[in-house]
Amino acid sequence: MNSIEAKSKIESLRTELHQHNHNYYILNSPEISDKEFDMMLKELESLEKEFPEFDDPLSPTQRVGSDLSKGFEHVVHTHPMMSLSNSYSIEEVDDWFDRVRRGIGSDDFEIVGEMKFDGTSISITYQNGRMVRAVTRGDGTQGDDVTANVKTIRSIPLQLQPGNWPDEFEIRGEILMPWEVFEKLNAERAYNEEPLFANPRNAASGTLKMQASKEVAKRHLDARFYYLLSDNLPYDNHYDNMEAVKRWGFKVSKAMAKLHSLEEVNKYISYWDVHRKELPVATDGLVFKVNSLRQQLNLGYTAKSPRWAIAFKFNPEKACTPLRFVSFETGRMGIVTPVANLEPVLLSGTIVKRASLHNDDIIQELDIHEGDWLYVEKGGEIIPKITGVEVSKRQSNASKIQFVTKCPECGTQLVRIYGDAAWCCPNHYGCRPQITGKIEHFCARRMMNIDGIGEETAEMLFDCGLVEHIADLYDLTADQLKSLERMGEKSAQRIIDGIEASKSVPFERVVYALSIPNVGETTAKRIASAVKTMDNMLAMSEAELTEIPDVGPIIAKCIYDYLRNPVSIDNIKRLAKAGVQMSLSEEKLAPKGNALEGKTIVISGTFSHHSRDEYKDIIEREGGKHTGSISKKTSFVLAGENMGPAKREKCEKLGIPMVSESEFLEMLNNQ
Repeated sequence: MNSIEAKSKIESLRTELHQHNHNYYILNSPEISDKEFDMMLKELESLEKEFPEFDDPLSPTQRVGSDLSKGFEHVVHTHPMMSLSNSYSIEEVDDWFDRVRRGIGSDDFEIVGEMKFDGTSISITYQNGRMVRAVTRGDGTQGDDVTANVKTIRSIPLQLQPGNWPDEFEIRGEILMPWEVFEKLNAERAYNEEPLFANPRNAASGTLKMQASKEVAKRHLDARFYYLLSDNLPYDNHYDNMEAVKRWGFKVSKAMAKLHSLEEVNKYISYWDVHRKELPVATDGLVFKVNSLRQQLNLGYTAKSPRWAIAFKFNPEKACTPLRFVSFETGRMGIVTPVANLEPVLLSGTIVKRASLHNDDIIQELDIHEGDWLYVEKGGEIIPKITGVEVSKRQSNASKIQFVTKCPECGTQLVRIYGDAAWCCPNHYGCRPQITGKIEHFCARRMMNIDGIGEETAEMLFDCGLVEHIADLYDLTADQLKSLERMGEKSAQRIIDGIEASKSVPFERVVYALSIPNVGETTAKRIASAVKTMDNMLAMSEAELTEIPDVGPIIAKCIYDYLRNPVSIDNIKRLAKAGVQMSLSEEKLAPKGNALEGKTIVISGTFSHHSRDEYKDIIEREGGKHTGSISKKTSFVLAGENMGPAKREKCEKLGIPMVSESEFLEMLNNQ
């Protein structure tokens, strides 16, 4: 094939593939099979490789993304991305409607109702029908250029369908992670012992800011668009412009409707409060906009939001479902947790079957009886919560739920933790779920990172008598593992390699991995930084331990008692003998900076230059302290993109400064 023939074939394949992509992702009516599509794509890839002179950054082959990592360039928005004022009741929407009527001076106006999708905002610029740049909302004035990542989202056109589109325009929308994709992603993260995403919004936002677009492509993000900006719009009203956008190849909410009266607006709210649960993506409300662009212009803006639009927020999703039974489950630290096992109910796009009741006090406070109908709420978050009981449905002879008095696993008499609502099994070294939980925790990614040992494998190793204490892991051989059920030669070797690699895990993570009561990841870092070596920690008194930052009398006693237990002492000795790190590295022992000395910092949002964990390390290295909640003692909040509105509001209320990522890094560089 010569160069002219190749160019013709490449252009033909690109046109066909763009059309098939549109048919599949926008119209939901594919005309060819997945296999045929993949064969065409492979043919195009091969030709582009052979004839690189015909490279096109918007070729369908670019949808797979790249392994290359790069920082995100900051881009100033041509038009600021303002937020909408929120309402939480129909009465507030009614008041807004009246203000619009007074502002226009007549009843001659239309309202467009739209679904408010719960994702991460995006602004995309097109020139001559081709995608030019995609930018996140950022702080509303400027955002991050994420074009490479957005190009991997197949429901967003790289090349527009034929139409009356302007030569240049900006379109705004939400990047979304469908419920189905979200559930699969969290299942994978749970399997790999990674922290779960709280909701699809966080998952979409985190995905969009990943450094490798090839990884973004694997997440199967989606999008919905809701606003068009241009000096040459095709129509003089919002509704017709969005209908045009749909014809050009963009996904627009099917819920979009023209409303002509307050009664129609209220009916629209009532309808979608129920039917939004059937949608494949997360929503958190509705948006109402004045349809006429001329009337929008006349109504104008406040300092923060347009007067011609308002967002209506749905109340958290709630359902009432029967309680099947309450189970009591013993965890790694011996805490016994009651769990409500429910008749399955659909909430926020997922089936809820179980919800934690946390402790005996909650059961008593809710006054839960056997067979009760319970109100369960999700509010868009992944963790369901029991919020009440429908007493009118209670059976007259129903017995009150009683908390167990003995461990459901080993039968040991439970003890109440002083100053806490929890009941605990004190058989810490003889209770199966406590032992296997400690093994699983020790091997997890943020601790010793021993690949291949999750919950099931930890239980199997214990049940087979191979691992009773964490130090036993370092005596395992590949031959022992290969003999286990569902354990092949490769899996066995992967575990052995992981155990060997864990010997280089830093001391602070070793402290966390030991499962010392009340010692979490942050506290473990504080302890390791203060004691320097395990020998020093073993020699410290309770009073000396209390002097460590963030270690009060209760935690000090937990550490002291743990380090005096014969099983713990034996474990530590054997781990040290196996080669596990029992002191800080030379790098950590080196003198620290003092740029943040005496400052207490809260980290919130997502970041482009470093991960949250890396920022925690930077803060500690520079003499600062990071905490999870905002208080009067907070020096400032390191505010990334998508900082939660509740934290932002608390900052404003308490007068706590919010420092952007770039300002924070500049602060450190200037020291």
